[in-house]
Amino acid sequence: MLIRNLRIEDAEATSDVRIADGRFTAIEDRLEPLLDEEVVDADGRLGLPPIIESHVHLDSALTAGEPRWNQSGTLFEGIDVWSERKRTLSVEDVKDRVHRAVRQQARFGIQYVRTHVDVTDPELTALHAMLELREELKDSITLQIVAFPQEGIQSFPDGEALMRRAAQMGVDVIGAIPHFEFTREYSVESLDFACALADEFGLLVDVHCDEIDDGASRGLETLAARALELGLHDRVTASHTTATHSYNNAYFTRLLRLLTMSGINFVSNPLVNTHLQGRMDTYPKRRGVTRVKELTEAGINVSFGQDDIVDPWNPLGTGNLRDVVFNGLHVTQMMGKQEIDQSYRFITHNAARTLHLGAEDYGFGVGRPASFIILDAPSWYDALSFNAPVIASYRAGRQLVKTEPATTEILF
Repeated sequence: MLIRNLRIEDAEATSDVRIADGRFTAIEDRLEPLLDEEVVDADGRLGLPPIIESHVHLDSALTAGEPRWNQSGTLFEGIDVWSERKRTLSVEDVKDRVHRAVRQQARFGIQYVRTHVDVTDPELTALHAMLELREELKDSITLQIVAFPQEGIQSFPDGEALMRRAAQMGVDVIGAIPHFEFTREYSVESLDFACALADEFGLLVDVHCDEIDDGASRGLETLAARALELGLHDRVTASHTTATHSYNNAYFTRLLRLLTMSGINFVSNPLVNTHLQGRMDTYPKRRGVTRVKELTEAGINVSFGQDDIVDPWNPLGTGNLRDVVFNGLHVTQMMGKQEIDQSYRFITHNAARTLHLGAEDYGFGVGRPASFIILDAPSWYDALSFNAPVIASYRAGRQLVKTEPATTEILF
């Protein structure tokens, strides 16, 4: 197959891309078609590596209103609602909803998904379902599974044993939720346990860390210190970290040194956190999103995630990460032209680092898997501004998604 006139990652000029046996075999200014070769004209449209969802909860997707709605819009009522809903989980229920959710994600060019799966369930029902789905969907969607203790490790009965069972069952990542533990001591113990367990099994770490407006929530410093001490470095991700929005600048400046030394990644979920955070405030109301701009300027890797799709924490959400980037740029005040132009990296290259994807397996390059998307826009700036659809998504040379560009006629 030959893709002609593709504008790769906002390059000044278009390129022709040849694909054979599922890999890029040539990327040049102009390539002549081979005999009987399929030719597709991208007509100057934008080509990007596959979109990566670096933080979502597929086990709870599409459950909003079951058994009741989260009327307060808080993180904590959402946890209470989910605690009721998960009592009725079955493997079939989880698989049905996840199948629908990942097809929705595929529509938006997503081919890699890190999903947090609640393991504060003695039966580990959702985890059993997700492990089956990881295998069933592997040719179309790569699922990276996080053992996520939604109700705590030290604060939930047999929490440590459940996490160990999850590791033995074959999860990819170990999680924690220190700000939800009963005490500061439990918080530190949970992080010590999670990092040690990941180190023992050779797994990654992704912690729901300080997802709260409390400036005294300091799990991040413990997580970064353990990543540094254990040599885990970029195998560790701190998700949410919304408490940094409430840290005083003197403390954050000191903390930034440790964060840089540790090499950990960050995931921000600006859509859901602007919805959940600041709920205890009257006015002024905090935005409640981690310090993306400061972290990025310090050279720390940050990616963006959807977090929730129509569940107890977010009654809306389609899975389209364009919406997350669009909102995130506004709420973090990263609206300089260069910041906008580079923002696709939050859901591509930065996210690939977060998921620890090999450089040889992701992105445009001769010899790499021919996995990429084409958007109906000439640039990321235009794609972001006009919510351009993904008109094609290819995985190892196989087309997963095809969308016919819409035609609009203004009648005045």
